[in-house]
Amino acid sequence: MNQPNILFILIDDMGWKDLSCYGSKFYETPNIDKLAKNGMIFTDAYAACPVCSPTRASILTGKYPATIGVTDWIGAHTKGKLIDAPYIDHLPLSEYSLANALKNGGYVTWHVGKWHLGTKEYYPEKHGFDVNIGGCHWGCPKNGYFSPYNMENLTNGLNGEYLTDRLTNEAIHLIKNRDLHKPFFMHLSHYTVHTPLEAKESDIQYYQEKANKMKLDQIDPFVEGDFHPCEHKRHIRIKRRTIQSDPTYAAMIGNLDENIGRIMTCLDEQGLSENTLIVFTSDNGGLATSEGSPTCNNPLNEGKGWMYEGGIREPLIILWPKVVPKGSICHEPVTSPDFYPTLLEVAGLNLIPSQHLDGISIMPLLQKKNNFERGPIFWHYPHYGNQGGTPGSSVRHGQYKLIEFFEDCRLELYDLHNDLSETQDISDTQPQLTKALHKKLQDWRQSVEALIPQANPNFHP
Repeated sequence: MNQPNILFILIDDMGWKDLSCYGSKFYETPNIDKLAKNGMIFTDAYAACPVCSPTRASILTGKYPATIGVTDWIGAHTKGKLIDAPYIDHLPLSEYSLANALKNGGYVTWHVGKWHLGTKEYYPEKHGFDVNIGGCHWGCPKNGYFSPYNMENLTNGLNGEYLTDRLTNEAIHLIKNRDLHKPFFMHLSHYTVHTPLEAKESDIQYYQEKANKMKLDQIDPFVEGDFHPCEHKRHIRIKRRTIQSDPTYAAMIGNLDENIGRIMTCLDEQGLSENTLIVFTSDNGGLATSEGSPTCNNPLNEGKGWMYEGGIREPLIILWPKVVPKGSICHEPVTSPDFYPTLLEVAGLNLIPSQHLDGISIMPLLQKKNNFERGPIFWHYPHYGNQGGTPGSSVRHGQYKLIEFFEDCRLELYDLHNDLSETQDISDTQPQLTKALHKKLQDWRQSVEALIPQANPNFHP
């Protein structure tokens, strides 16, 4: 069996509108756009959570975060009107990860970049990866993007070396020095574009000049909102960015795009392009409402840390020559747990329904067949986001999405086909649909034993 190589590229905090092929007018991503031109672009792809660690766990297990118990970014503890629900602070070793399944199916398995799924005893090498470069308990480059990084599992480079360049160098080295008798699965997990916002000066200057030409630097990009609902930030107001205009953030995306181009060139030079499946996606929505609010997800509502579309809808591009039609577009909703069964099918391996029990193979979509059917997609985030979001759950079924907010048990219903920006709550005008979707959400939560946040007896408005 001629198993294809699998290159899974996972970006940190990249929003749905952060690529020019998804409509950005300020950021420039010609190499990633080329992936879309030669593969399939998904309009309705979702992360399993509006923050990173749960989505990452979901990709590697084929399960929803609530099923695993990893429902918040590892290290988080928040409270406000509610005390957030407890969560597991690592990827359990009892999970038979996607890397394990592919390794036992004949693949060499490599992890390069961000991990953030537990401390040393839960690192990538404990979950089926033969190689771990740069994966540790950090959620971001704590010492910045320029060497010295002083990062576990990554030696320092020359002073001033840029982290995204370095991780790409490591990925290229692995590909060039691979075992020629085995296919590879590379989990390339860039720290970009997570804070701290740092980029090369020449790249920043380029986008400063572009912002000036577009007169974006003459527009105040921020709108101030209410105070944050979580206790540790209650003295700070939510600050929403309304346009994409931050030169440093744009420079980080531009550098990432250059490095994606380098990877593609390497595959071409190694004669691997025709037999490599590439997945490009993100772990949660763009950071649009706090911590500098460097990007804007319009027309999507809000961003990272929120249950609205800006927090969970992601770019997703899949390239697989001779299988996925060039320049194709998929409008079907898909979500993080779907990658596990899909990649097993890509590799010609047997599915493991008891493991990837929340995922559905999207192979029919990749082959443009008409036999893909899925039920509702669920989210459960019983925590306060650092970005202004409050604890809640959500379900999307067809074109409708229902959100339940735990602070006040409020229900909101949106018709995403006709109201992508979630501006018109139709729960009052569609009471039967609201009730039916709420029942689905409640039944699902009960089935996975999802934990609900409790009232904070010490809360003072």
